[in-house]
Amino acid sequence: MMERRRMDTALLVLLMGHLATALEVPLDLPQPPTITHQSPKDYIIDPRENIIIHCEAKGKPHPSFSWTRNGTHFDIDQDANVIMRPHSGTLVVDISREKADHYEAVYQCTARNKHGTAVSHNIVVRQSRSPLWSKEKVKPIVVQEGVSLVLPCRPPAGLPPPIIFWMDNNFQRLPQSSRVSQSLNGDLYFSNVLREDSRNDYICYARFPHTQTIQQKQPITVKVLNLDAINDTMAAFYNDTDLFSEDPVDERRPTFLIPSGSSSSKVVLRGQVLEMECIAEGLPTPEISWTKMSGDLPAQRTSFLLYQKMLRIEKVSESDAGDYRCTARNRIGSVHHTIRVTVKAAPYWISGAPRNLVLAPGENGVLTCRASGTPKPSITWAMNGIPIENSPKDLSRKVEDDTIIFTDIQTGSSAVYQCNVSNDYGYLLSNAFVNVLSEPPRVLTPANKVYQVIKNHRALIDCTFFGSPIPKITWFKDASALDGDPYILHDNGTLEFHTAQTPNGGKYTCVARNFLSIYENHVYLEVKEPTRIVKQPEYEVVQRGRSVVFECKVKHDPSLTLTATWLKDDGELPDDERLVVDSDSLTITDVTENDAGMYTCIMNTSLDQDSASAELTVVERPDPPTDLELTDQKKRSVQLTWTPGDEHNSPIQKFLIQYEDALHHRGHWHNLTEVPGTRTTAHLKLSPYVHYTFRVLALNTVGFSRPSFPSRMYKTEAAAPDENPTDVHGFGTEHDNLVISWKPLTAFQSNGPGLCYRVMWRQKSVESDWTTVTVANNSRFVVSGTPTFAPYELKVQAVNDHGVGPKPAVAHGYSGEDLPVAAPENVQAVVLNSTLAEVHWDPVAHKLIRGYLKGYKVYYWKERSLHKHNPHHMEKLILTFSGNHSHGRLPGLHPFSLYSFNVRVYNGKGEGPVSRTQQFETPEGVPGAPPSLIVTNSNLDTLTLKWSPPHDRNGHITGYTLKYQPVNNSNELGPVEELALLANETSVTLPNLKYSTRYKFYLNAKTVRGAGPAISQEAVTIVDEAVASRQVDIATQGWFIGLMCAIALLILILLIICFIQRNKGGKYPVKEKEDAHTDPEFQPMKEEDCTFGEYSDNEDHKPLKGSRTPSNGTVKRDDSDDSLVDYGEGGDGQFNEDGSFIGQYSGKSGSRDTAEGHESSGAPSPINAMNSLNSFV
Repeated sequence: MMERRRMDTALLVLLMGHLATALEVPLDLPQPPTITHQSPKDYIIDPRENIIIHCEAKGKPHPSFSWTRNGTHFDIDQDANVIMRPHSGTLVVDISREKADHYEAVYQCTARNKHGTAVSHNIVVRQSRSPLWSKEKVKPIVVQEGVSLVLPCRPPAGLPPPIIFWMDNNFQRLPQSSRVSQSLNGDLYFSNVLREDSRNDYICYARFPHTQTIQQKQPITVKVLNLDAINDTMAAFYNDTDLFSEDPVDERRPTFLIPSGSSSSKVVLRGQVLEMECIAEGLPTPEISWTKMSGDLPAQRTSFLLYQKMLRIEKVSESDAGDYRCTARNRIGSVHHTIRVTVKAAPYWISGAPRNLVLAPGENGVLTCRASGTPKPSITWAMNGIPIENSPKDLSRKVEDDTIIFTDIQTGSSAVYQCNVSNDYGYLLSNAFVNVLSEPPRVLTPANKVYQVIKNHRALIDCTFFGSPIPKITWFKDASALDGDPYILHDNGTLEFHTAQTPNGGKYTCVARNFLSIYENHVYLEVKEPTRIVKQPEYEVVQRGRSVVFECKVKHDPSLTLTATWLKDDGELPDDERLVVDSDSLTITDVTENDAGMYTCIMNTSLDQDSASAELTVVERPDPPTDLELTDQKKRSVQLTWTPGDEHNSPIQKFLIQYEDALHHRGHWHNLTEVPGTRTTAHLKLSPYVHYTFRVLALNTVGFSRPSFPSRMYKTEAAAPDENPTDVHGFGTEHDNLVISWKPLTAFQSNGPGLCYRVMWRQKSVESDWTTVTVANNSRFVVSGTPTFAPYELKVQAVNDHGVGPKPAVAHGYSGEDLPVAAPENVQAVVLNSTLAEVHWDPVAHKLIRGYLKGYKVYYWKERSLHKHNPHHMEKLILTFSGNHSHGRLPGLHPFSLYSFNVRVYNGKGEGPVSRTQQFETPEGVPGAPPSLIVTNSNLDTLTLKWSPPHDRNGHITGYTLKYQPVNNSNELGPVEELALLANETSVTLPNLKYSTRYKFYLNAKTVRGAGPAISQEAVTIVDEAVASRQVDIATQGWFIGLMCAIALLILILLIICFIQRNKGGKYPVKEKEDAHTDPEFQPMKEEDCTFGEYSDNEDHKPLKGSRTPSNGTVKRDDSDDSLVDYGEGGDGQFNEDGSFIGQYSGKSGSRDTAEGHESSGAPSPINAMNSLNSFV
């Protein structure tokens, strides 16, 4: 039956839960009192200050206050030291006339008005205490090394308990480790003691946090001795010491110092911190580990402290109950201890404390006081501070365990209900009022409030309301009701958007209605663009003294104000003028090592922010190494150690070790060796007879450090030389000497005083002994009276006052050279062609060369040409053939010539005798070009050509070939005519030529080997005077002048039409070659000599049709390349390089041939001009 009642009650609560919601009642409406602030349950006060016990409440009308002390009424008016603040229930106790402990008691505050009474929880007031340490004489403690030790602290009891720590006389914390640690009770435990644990200032300090005072125990002296030392000092300490051990201490398995035994138990409350410790002794020092025997440790809430000796679990829950095992282990053995943990729970709310209930007359409601605990707590109800069973009866109220149900409540039932939940470990007290009101709806959110939200973020629009009965809330936008996805309507009237978008912005209307009235309120939502850092600062590595810039560019909504904040290591930037903050960057100039760290830029608006961080690493050359020390000193080696300097954030890559030789080279440092940056020692190989001083440099990515301070000097003993001179050579400067040279040893290589050299030599391939001399302060020795160019074996050995060097290696050399004594034999020549011959000879025997064979030289010269007309040439030429050759080629010879030559061998000393002179003849070749080609006797249809034979005939001339062809006004070549001429001819007259026509001529000579290069020339036949006079007569006729004008006008019109057609992209029918070549004769005539203007022939170098061009493509005269200008003057300048007639076209008027002047003079012909014009058109 009881179970059924509970189920019915639960169903009623679920049914009625949505009918009443905890609303904040506006203070202008009637309401019972509500406690808003009160002092904590356990209230520890400072006895040096006034006592303030808080109690604040609100209500309508404003409540009045009263207090109880230890369960009875506290009459404040009867205590002159106590006052109550106006409009408040807070008590202020003046302790200047009364001690604070007089007011230690349990206080409770009551706030009441005509609608009900609210009470505070019990406030236990106690004053903090920090008692002094009791006076005691602490005896020195003498222990044997290796045993365990516990130094007790035993601080005085305080309120709250003090914080314990151990320090020395200098207020420095004593170091703790896996061997030495402090327990939770404050004692200091040693798993085993060492000699270095001896000291006289083990001091335990107690800090009382409430009064901020620190007290200390008398210092404890600990002396750790071995067994022999204990026996020697026992008498001195016997009367006033505690002796812990006399037997020798061996290694031992662990045992627990705390906790004792094999198991223990511990009770912890839910939500608190569980701390368990296991401290063991043993030798060697044991290691501690933890396990939970009934499950796994909660990883997120578990931590191990004090070198695994303490297990800490935060926010303990019922699941943390069980058995925990700690294990102490060393190499001798192990030991276990089990701790059984029981979790209890003071009362705690399951679904929160009871909430105020606002009901309209005739409504139903529920007050729920749902709590739990271990053990299960008991629940009691009170109304207006009076147990509910003693309160006036109310037919609308029904109490069911942790629930009060109100049905058809009526005006006058307003009251404050107290729910008290308690068990053995604590209690909970909560006030909740029931306020019966009939109020139309109202919206408490300010009208036209503007909400701003970042795009894609959650948006909340408030509609804080009140009314009784509870109003129904409806939201509208643009006259449309908002219901369902994507909108969420909360019970408190708030409208939520999961992710706000730009279209969500605008005006929203909140409508609250109950049966009494309707109320609406308008608010606005603005959706802003997010703030985003688009260029983040980047990790920087900067050398000290330079500058660095961190960029932080941001994109944000332009309607929001942006502020930039820079942090360094999560704190404010240092106040330093070197740090310059701009709108989108941070600049640090003259960077120092203190600037290193993490820099964060935070870009804030009123709605959001974005941040980005980057690290700055400041690097510098490493500091120089210090503390150079020489150890393991031997004759030829020493161990060098050093301490690295600060690497300044850039790892040291290597160390460079240098030395100074104060004996031989003071003031100069030499590199000796390098070692990796991870090493701080080097084994140095040394040389004898050196006064060494060492220094070390460190290298990182920035560069080398400054050198370290030099080490002390280390002198090595003298010894015999370790090496001999190098680069031993033998050579002669005269034909009868041998110079022996070598690279001497340095003073560093000498290994001792009295350095000299033992020089040895003997002739190779001859049975002879070594000849030896000793040389000092020199690097060469001259042996006289040697055979010429004889091979020798050589040795040079170093010697000093302490012995000789190692066995020297044998070098080879030769004595001095002399001139060769023999000439090459069997010298002969083979002619390969007209310009190339090959010379052969028999090599000279090696012994006759008397030196190093350098090669052979061929002297050759042209005796004469085989043609009677060519002069003699006597200039000698030399060709050198290096090495042991027996033949060589002579290029560039003249054809049809007689040559003489001889051969000589030469060595390093010079040339030997001349071989017998031989001769050879070169065959005929093709002739050179005729040096000149002159046009004379130019008539209407004939021309006479004159030329000179080639200078370089290169054989017998067998004839000439003349080719010629006409050239029209467009520089096009006509048909070729060819004429063969006899060898003895030097001129020819060409008949049947066209008058007033330009011709081009080519002339070359021939031998039996073929035709040589040609020379070219141009000339023009003259105009007929009769035809010219008739042309003048026609030109004077009027009809001719009119015809010419008409033709000119027609040409002008055609040109205009062509120009227009071309601009339009059309084509016009003008012959391409006429457009490309205008008539060269259609030129203005010069007044002073009646000749045509300057003419440029673009066809000078075009070949004749059907003919071959010279091999080099040009016709030369005397190997020169003269221009027309060079031939403008003088009798020899009538023809240019291609044979054209200069006078016909030259713009110059001076020094012409008389006949040429007559031929080129005359009146201009209008017929000729007309023909030229017709040709152009």
